[in-house]
Amino acid sequence: MKPVSPAPQMDSWCVCVTAEHARRSHAARERSASPPSKWTAVAVEKKGWSLSTAASTVWRKPSYTAPLLRPPVRRSSAARRTCATATSADTLSCRCFPQVGGSEGTDGVAVVCSQTEIHLFVPLFYPVPSSSEDEPEGEPVRYRVETLALFVLGPVVVLALLSVVSVLACRRLHHGRLQRLQEFDTEQGAIDGLISSNVGDSTLADLLSHSCTSGSGSGLPFLVQRTVARQISLVECVGKGRYGEVWRGQWQGENVAVKIFSSRDEKSWFRETEIYNTVLLRHENILGFMASDMTSRNSSTQLWLITHYHENGSLYDYLQRVAVETTEGLAMAASIACGLVHLHTEIFGTEGKPAIAHRDLKSKNILVTKELRCCIADLGLAVTHSQSDNLLDVGNNPKVGTKRYMASEVLDETIQTDCFDAYKRVDIWAFGLVLWEIARRTYSNGIVEDYKPPFYDQVPNDPSFEDMRKVVCVEQQRPFIPNRWFSDPTLSALVKLMKECWYQNPSARLTALRIKKTLDKIHLSLEKGKES
Repeated sequence: MKPVSPAPQMDSWCVCVTAEHARRSHAARERSASPPSKWTAVAVEKKGWSLSTAASTVWRKPSYTAPLLRPPVRRSSAARRTCATATSADTLSCRCFPQVGGSEGTDGVAVVCSQTEIHLFVPLFYPVPSSSEDEPEGEPVRYRVETLALFVLGPVVVLALLSVVSVLACRRLHHGRLQRLQEFDTEQGAIDGLISSNVGDSTLADLLSHSCTSGSGSGLPFLVQRTVARQISLVECVGKGRYGEVWRGQWQGENVAVKIFSSRDEKSWFRETEIYNTVLLRHENILGFMASDMTSRNSSTQLWLITHYHENGSLYDYLQRVAVETTEGLAMAASIACGLVHLHTEIFGTEGKPAIAHRDLKSKNILVTKELRCCIADLGLAVTHSQSDNLLDVGNNPKVGTKRYMASEVLDETIQTDCFDAYKRVDIWAFGLVLWEIARRTYSNGIVEDYKPPFYDQVPNDPSFEDMRKVVCVEQQRPFIPNRWFSDPTLSALVKLMKECWYQNPSARLTALRIKKTLDKIHLSLEKGKES
């Protein structure tokens, strides 16, 4: 058979059989049943098949169904059926492909079925329709159902597998965090050499007193920390930040602050816990640390940092609500300077304290006590340095400080990252900005400004790194100083102090100790002025 151009779509099936098979099948049909008297001759117009004279003719009637044998070969050729008279049908035959029991070129008789059933005797092959319209009804319906089932069930199975994998991954991550916490406890001495105490009837003051006299001067013993953390009930959310939420909790009737870190900030939680557990860190102007714990609630991991609770909140919140008198503002500034001096100072000895730079000092990270003094909080970005081994520990937290409070050398990227003094000078820059915030809310001659953050009139509410670099480094601007400050001796002294914190050259800035002594001197002058 020679291939030719594609045939048009057919409206029924077409097959070829050899004349010998046709005669045998015809005889079998005659023995089984007598065909009706009126038969229709059928001709086949087959593209690609050569037509020749047939030795015999096969007749069919639409209502008659002969026995059907499945063909061993399928072809995807297309054919078109036409009806012919009895005389013209005698001259039609087709040249078939190689058949079972035959050879190529064997003459055969063309037989055409109806659109629903194949009316033939012994077919050897039949062509496969080229479109859905040419296919029989039974087989394509099954094919479409199977395809539909595949498309529907396939994504469902894939989603189910992904869900199972996700659940297993989350559980593995959760167990990994708990394992790391256990390793952390072991490293910090929670097992070996543990100082134990009965916490059942102890008060918070008792526990803190015990920890201070035990030699650590930092937080509670580690297993006591774990016990305290599991006995705390959360009462209300008092604040939210980039690291998580801050809740007011209760432990045996006493208020505590619970800082809950999100799981993505595990490094910040770990670093802050590590800094707070530093020996001899405890100070009245450093937020009192109680405990830290990694807990699991509602199938999610929570990282807790438990500290003293101060109902006045942060200095940022307090200054927005309350304007302060000169004495109060000066006392607040002096208490912050005291806390900064304690951080920056290294204590030598068998159980010494390394020098610590905060790196994220701002009014939101300073809390106001009930005595209207301040304490420094949030040590998650702190850097430590020990002169004994000249070790600078910056931690592994990739986060940086708050852009609005960044020093000029941080913004223009000229800071000496391998020099600890450079980090202390960054803290001094930020302290000068906090001092400016306090001065704005300090009364003088009955006048006070509304609270505004530093550079409020020069950068947007959420300034970018480039915004701050342009203002501070390129234009070398500083926060606006109102004229009324210069008419008040205390505020004018604070203006001079804060300007010495904002020098473009970091090495020209004051040290924390020098600031503390200057503030003490200003306070003494203020007291003498009142007496006179």
